[in-house]
Amino acid sequence: MIEHDSNLLSILRAVEELNLTDSWVCAGLMRNKVWDTLHNTITPVNDIDVIYFDTSDISWEIEKELEKKLGCLLPNQPWTVKNQARMHSKSGFDPFTSSYDGVAHFPETPTALAVRFHHNKLEIMAPYGLNDLFELKVKPTPFYQ
Repeated sequence: MIEHDSNLLSILRAVEELNLTDSWVCAGLMRNKVWDTLHNTITPVNDIDVIYFDTSDISWEIEKELEKKLGCLLPNQPWTVKNQARMHSKSGFDPFTSSYDGVAHFPETPTALAVRFHHNKLEIMAPYGLNDLFELKVKPTPFYQ
């Protein structure tokens, strides 16, 4: 599905160009891609969630700078960048140790999903697997039960 979507591939390549530590495109965009394919429809993109993990600068300002850079690489897209090294505080969790840890703390299983290009290879991160996603099931992750 991903390899045949030129728009999604351009998004993944733009994120890869930033050379961020442990960076991924995740959540709703990825879930919608699968569900749209299964239902033969197209959902408008309302945001592109980009995550990364960097403890050296957890400022909100750097995330906004990265969104601007992505806007230059691929204009007219609704970029949202979040450093998982600071996101634990929004939900009262212990600090995350990686982007994987951040995705594992997403509220529901079908959006606990991330994709990236890394060294010209497509990688998928799904801490709870892909069954719920492909079976169209929305279940809370263990952190929200």
